[in-house]
Amino acid sequence: MSDIFVVYHSGYGHTRKVAEHVAQGANATLIAIDDNGTLPEDAWDKLNAAKAIILGTPTYMGNASWQFKKFADASSKVWFTRGWENKIFGGFTNSASLNGDKAVTLEWLNTFASQHGGIWVSLGLAPANTKAAKRTDINNLGGSVGLLVQSPSDASVDEIPQGDLDTAILYGKRVADIAARFSAA
Repeated sequence: MSDIFVVYHSGYGHTRKVAEHVAQGANATLIAIDDNGTLPEDAWDKLNAAKAIILGTPTYMGNASWQFKKFADASSKVWFTRGWENKIFGGFTNSASLNGDKAVTLEWLNTFASQHGGIWVSLGLAPANTKAAKRTDINNLGGSVGLLVQSPSDASVDEIPQGDLDTAILYGKRVADIAARFSAA
């Protein structure tokens, strides 16, 4: 079993696909937050034992989905005991717009991890920001705090830009590499 977990909510399947790519890069296990905002029964024990937790949510109306927020609020029991202190954290978000206030969601995820005493991992990739840049390029959306992904509102799950999915794999790998460095220390 992995000691890295990707806990995420996906409303329409797009964020799930991103979570799968992040998990691939991190060699992580997925934990889905269901449509009622609850986790599988054994998920809390897994997160408590994790070396790293990667948080994923769509951006709806400028922030995380309510289902993800319900999970975050439920984590206050862990917060009270400082159960996730010094864990490695990362995060990603997905929305239909190129911007769509995704940065607000990432900052909120960062704050959530920081409230738990976690250590946040940035994206660590230079942006693809030249005139020649394409949506197939790594970090085409220019994220730095964490992973940004855009899924057009009329796109199927299979139409998420490949550059975003490739960036997701690299970000998962970065979180895993940093978690391994902290484990070795």
